[in-house]
Amino acid sequence: MCTNIATRTRIAGSAKTASGWLPVDEVTVAFDHATHAWLDHALRIDLTSGTAVADRAAVELDLASGKALVALLQEVIAEAERRGFAE
Repeated sequence: MCTNIATRTRIAGSAKTASGWLPVDEVTVAFDHATHAWLDHALRIDLTSGTAVADRAAVELDLASGKALVALLQEVIAEAERRGFAE
């Protein structure tokens, strides 16, 4: 069953691909059928550059891994801000 759970936002950063580093300016986060991971459904993170579909890096995670990633991101961001590196 398709979940149709997806959202996207503009970002600023870079992603490493097999062909090298790629500037990324948009991320789509979704929970739907996995494309590659051996899961029925996966948390899908798709980093893209402009509108070129070939310019992308993607990740599929199970929900527990997604939660662990969110917790680590929050921890590192909080520490960076505590040390005065907030933008």
